[in-house]
Amino acid sequence: MSKENDFVGRLQGFTERFLTRRLKRKLRNKRKQQNRNVVVDWLMAILWAACVVLVINQYIFQNYQIPSESMVDTLKIGDMIFVDKFSYGPELLPGVVKLPGVTSPQRGQVIVFENPSYISKGPVFTIAQQFIYMLTLTAVDIDREPNGEQRVHYLIKRAVGTGGDTIRIQRGEVFIRPEGMQDFVPEKTLMKDLGLACRATRLVAASEYDGIEAVGTASAYQEAGLPTPSNLGSPDMATAYKDAFGYDMKRVSVLSDMKPSDYRVASTARRYSQGWYIPPDRVFPMGDNRDNSRDGRYFGPVDQSRVLGRALFKYWPPSRVGGIP
Repeated sequence: MSKENDFVGRLQGFTERFLTRRLKRKLRNKRKQQNRNVVVDWLMAILWAACVVLVINQYIFQNYQIPSESMVDTLKIGDMIFVDKFSYGPELLPGVVKLPGVTSPQRGQVIVFENPSYISKGPVFTIAQQFIYMLTLTAVDIDREPNGEQRVHYLIKRAVGTGGDTIRIQRGEVFIRPEGMQDFVPEKTLMKDLGLACRATRLVAASEYDGIEAVGTASAYQEAGLPTPSNLGSPDMATAYKDAFGYDMKRVSVLSDMKPSDYRVASTARRYSQGWYIPPDRVFPMGDNRDNSRDGRYFGPVDQSRVLGRALFKYWPPSRVGGIP
């Protein structure tokens, strides 16, 4: 019995010491909380909220503000949207290892992807930039050029072409030859056949392309050091800005005819005339506002690993709330 009593006594003593230490720890924490400055409490709450939002933004949904007119009328400058990052597979860390998704970008979907011309400063900077951006309620963005201009990290466009397609542009209109087909089909026709709406809008009339191509031809002659053909008259150089891509297509085509030995020019002319082949696991993005969008026509197909998510919902301004078709 003495041994049993000794064990019970030790157990009782241990329990009392444990409970006493626990109670003291709770009292210390309570006193610290009572003595803590209200401002510190607010800062801790804001920091915690920013961390939670950062995790949500990285792996599930991210908010995004439309910076340009390239997606008008679907999306307008200043629209605030939610982007689904989970479906296509989020990145483990910004710019590091993309996790598997449950689906891949499909034709007609509005996607957000990393700007192909963006030069990353590394995942540590990107995490810090996003943390500060959210902590200041989007008021401070440290990702800027030396001259103070904001760097364009992400672009938002519509997936017009998918793996296996070949895409060709003629006077601003898009023609697509899906894998297995012999002929190019107008984008509008293909989208209708697939039961999808074609959201592309044009600002340039078909009748204006004679003037745009005349400027492209005149520019090619000037670059070659040759006199401008008299039948061109006096092309209005400002016309080229109506469709800069259409202007460049004509300029390069004429230069290639003049200098077929120039490999760089010939290669560009061939791509313009034959179109872009979209390899598997890539998409060809284009803005809905076709004549005011810098998109796949300039940088080519985008690897799906660089596609961050699908634009789903507009939540601001109130008059624009709704789904994104």
